[in-house]
Amino acid sequence: MSMTYLTTEELAQKIKYNARTIRNELKDSVLLEGRHYIRPFGQRKILFIWENIEMDMHLESANSAFAIPMANGGFCVGVH
Repeated sequence: MSMTYLTTEELAQKIKYNARTIRNELKDSVLLEGRHYIRPFGQRKILFIWENIEMDMHLESANSAFAIPMANGGFCVGVH
């Protein structure tokens, strides 16, 4: 299976978040290194793995109307 690697700016456009929010708030709390993003060759540049992010978004949206992925791998489910 081929993977689609996105820069922070490209991911921001896809998920409608500010790139700064992704870097400062979501990275390492919601988006986990090794699962949702990699650092090629140990550099500072981050490449996000779109298929893994999309899969996690779809898995939880199928289980509930509103959920936020948590750092421990679980989800916080909101109330309607």
